[in-house]
Amino acid sequence: MLDLMSTPPAPAPSAGEGIPDSELPGPFGVGEYAAALRSRLREFARVQLVGELVNLRPSRARVYFELRDAAGAVPCAVWLRDWEAMVARAGAPPGDGMQVVVAGGCDYYPGSATSSPGFSFAVSDLRVAGEGDLLARIERLRKRLDAEGLLQPQKLLARPPLPRSIGVVTAEGGKARDDILAGLARRGWSGRLVWGFAPVQDRHAAPAIARVLGDLAAVAEVDVVIIARGGGSLADLLCFCDETLCRTVALLDVPVIASVGHHTDRTLLDDVAAVSCSTPTHAAEVAVAIDCLRARRDLSTAATRLREHAGEPLLTAPRWLMLSRAAARLRQHGGQAVLSRARHLTGLSRAPEEHLERQRARLHQHLREIRAGSRRRIESERRVNAQRVLVLKRKTDASLIDCRRRRPQELQGLALALAGHDPQRTLERGYALVEDLHATPLSTAAEARRAQEVRLRFADGSLGARILEP
Repeated sequence: MLDLMSTPPAPAPSAGEGIPDSELPGPFGVGEYAAALRSRLREFARVQLVGELVNLRPSRARVYFELRDAAGAVPCAVWLRDWEAMVARAGAPPGDGMQVVVAGGCDYYPGSATSSPGFSFAVSDLRVAGEGDLLARIERLRKRLDAEGLLQPQKLLARPPLPRSIGVVTAEGGKARDDILAGLARRGWSGRLVWGFAPVQDRHAAPAIARVLGDLAAVAEVDVVIIARGGGSLADLLCFCDETLCRTVALLDVPVIASVGHHTDRTLLDDVAAVSCSTPTHAAEVAVAIDCLRARRDLSTAATRLREHAGEPLLTAPRWLMLSRAAARLRQHGGQAVLSRARHLTGLSRAPEEHLERQRARLHQHLREIRAGSRRRIESERRVNAQRVLVLKRKTDASLIDCRRRRPQELQGLALALAGHDPQRTLERGYALVEDLHATPLSTAAEARRAQEVRLRFADGSLGARILEP
């Protein structure tokens, strides 16, 4: 705290005693510390940041959003009047997924007894740099799925107008659940609902939704599946652009109705699913195409009229006989038409199945080859590494043995060379070292004359001497 404030504030009056045996100053009031923190953050250098704009949330006074890239994220805030000026300069309002450059600096809201504190990057200017990497990745994935023909299979599946059972994938506590129930109640549908609860936001959502979809598709009675979630930002709905989830939906043989976000939101799941709906209520109405309440009313009205005319002779005997024969012929021709078309569809269905079987066998063969090649490569690498380790061990052992043999000889040679240059050895050969009275060696006769009194150092001792020659 002392690093944040130029002069430490007085301890809070109601704080009482601090933590015993603590060397830190204080205790200080939370408000004082928060104000000091805000002042210090505002002193940081103002900079420009570039990233992807997500979670855009306008309010009455400010506009909040996040700036993200692959390495991190920073919360940003801008006053509403400044935002409107930036939008006017840009020509179009920036949206989620756009690449933007912002200028500004650090800011901190200290909060209060009734509001939470928060850090943000206070934006003073903004420039749109282009489409963000997130939107570009989603568009590339959409084109790849379209090229593989995965955007059409769901749309070719037949949806029963009055399903017996409906599977629903949504969050257990979400509002989408209540909207679906309300929509089905308005239809008067009284079939069976099979719930599959899963998270609908975060990085774990897509795998969980894919697993629940597989479980619902395995239930034979389920005629159609609804995936429902309320609105949100692009980052909130990102799990519904997951490639594995989209491929799972495209390969299901049960129609999937997507109801993710509002009518302005568009995810890859909307492109892959059989039907894309704007709200969970709309999805419930699409799943049950027949208004059961109206159908019951019409049936009740028809029954009432029939009872009213029950006593009247509706048909004469010849007329009744003619109609019964016509009905029999109609049933016969209808049965033959259905049977012939069923045979035709069966013949057409074999071709994709055979093609799929051939591709499956081909993929299995490739998989076996890849596994075998991987095992061979791993074994080869293991053998090569073992040989390298053996060679390195041999080189290391040889170097160690060589060092053990060579180093003593080198040390002995150095010791002999050092002994050969020892001044004491020179004195032992009959030489003498001339020094002044301060033990400084004298190397010339002139230095000895100037010193007058000298000491002669022999191998076995020193003698004093005087220079008599001028």
